[in-house]
Amino acid sequence: MKRMVCVIAIVAAGTVVAGQGPLQSDLREQLLKQIDAVTANFHGVVGYRIVDLTSGGQVAARLERQPFPTASTIKLAILYEMFTLAEAGSLSLDTPKPLDKAQVVGGSGVLQHLTMPVLSLRDHAALMVIVSDNTSTNVMIDAVGMNCVNARMTALGLSDIRLRRKMMDDAAVARGDENVASPASLTRIVEMLWKGDGLKAESRDEARRILARVGGQIRGAVPASVPVYEKTGGLSGVRAEAAVVDLPGRPFAIAVMTTYLANDPDGDRAIRDIAAAAFSYFERLATGGAFGRKQP
Repeated sequence: MKRMVCVIAIVAAGTVVAGQGPLQSDLREQLLKQIDAVTANFHGVVGYRIVDLTSGGQVAARLERQPFPTASTIKLAILYEMFTLAEAGSLSLDTPKPLDKAQVVGGSGVLQHLTMPVLSLRDHAALMVIVSDNTSTNVMIDAVGMNCVNARMTALGLSDIRLRRKMMDDAAVARGDENVASPASLTRIVEMLWKGDGLKAESRDEARRILARVGGQIRGAVPASVPVYEKTGGLSGVRAEAAVVDLPGRPFAIAVMTTYLANDPDGDRAIRDIAAAAFSYFERLATGGAFGRKQP
């Protein structure tokens, strides 16, 4: 009997890597089409950046290097500088001080409604982020220094993050001194707070505790069981959010910034819809393995 001999020809071919092969590339193209559908009839200007924190690769972006008005998302940079100065011993976070009435401003927050508040900088930081208290933010700016925040951002390679005015400073607004950042830099600073890049583990953990208590459009687009660490921002004609969505097996960072809004709720919807599309994409990568079959 003749023995069958298997002859195998070795043909050079590209290796398919999980998360980077043609199937995953097609899934990403679907994500981009979904986002395009959100922005196609958008009455305003929208920029965004979405980063896969597993691979470190950029998944989707639009106007990601263009500075936008930040609204309260600028407070991420102030929070980072606070932790950095505290770790260097230049700032005491736990010394309670009476609030200087001259620092009280309107807008968002609760301190403007209190009579004799006495708080530490740590408490002001929590109010600054969780309820976006403008008075606490101005206290923080006085404590860390506007120039120090900007110098720190430049040193981190985030030079388009610019703190140019305090909160509710109408004269500065009239001069055009707007607080700005690009979606790329905003994505990076929220990622740095989440990872603790340049910070001690205790500072990272506290940043996470604070950011996890913020409820915005990104938080609303993600199941409650998935941790979201975010900061929101809103002004007339402006909506912006940045977050790390800590999806098990596939965390991602996202920033969506909108401006020139014809209707402010349109900005909120765009942020939520883009975040929902991004979550759906990453969830399928996290649960689908190399070929898309959900694991048992």
